[in-house]
Amino acid sequence: MRDIVYSFQVSLDGYIEDASGSIAFASPDEALHQYFNDYEKTFDTHVYGRRLYEMMQYWETADQEDEPIIVEYAKTWQKLDKIVFSRTLESVSGNARLATQSLVEELQALKALPGKQIAIGGATLAAEAVKLGLVDRYHVVIYPVLLGNGRKMFSVFDQPQQLRIIKTERFESGCIILEYERLN
Repeated sequence: MRDIVYSFQVSLDGYIEDASGSIAFASPDEALHQYFNDYEKTFDTHVYGRRLYEMMQYWETADQEDEPIIVEYAKTWQKLDKIVFSRTLESVSGNARLATQSLVEELQALKALPGKQIAIGGATLAAEAVKLGLVDRYHVVIYPVLLGNGRKMFSVFDQPQQLRIIKTERFESGCIILEYERLN
């Protein structure tokens, strides 16, 4: 079965957005961007909440940019299948489709298919998947910044989630990547 990976970027104090809703603090340098380009190729499916899906729409046309590193990521992202959970969207574009089943049903069906790993994103949607025990691995990029306020990555859980670290990587920019797997 394929793994479901919750991949996210966070400030050192655990925020995914600053108090104004901006994610500008999570701006990768060239080395980290190349890491993201390579890492994205380990997926063939993304599962998004509406808000993250709308933010990621930038990549639908970013292959027309001048920077090769941006173009490379855009071309990879455009090929990925995307399943979007939304109560308000009536349609999606590119290689995306709106989810027609519950989160559990969609993820179980995806895991049963052959292919690469599956990414899940969007704080609310991913938190629900975590609570349901559906996330197999966590891929965290920590930026060396303290925001002090904003939107926290994780909400309160009913019970602790036990994890085991499986990878660490450090970048000259001060960013650190941590990868964990869920212990059953």
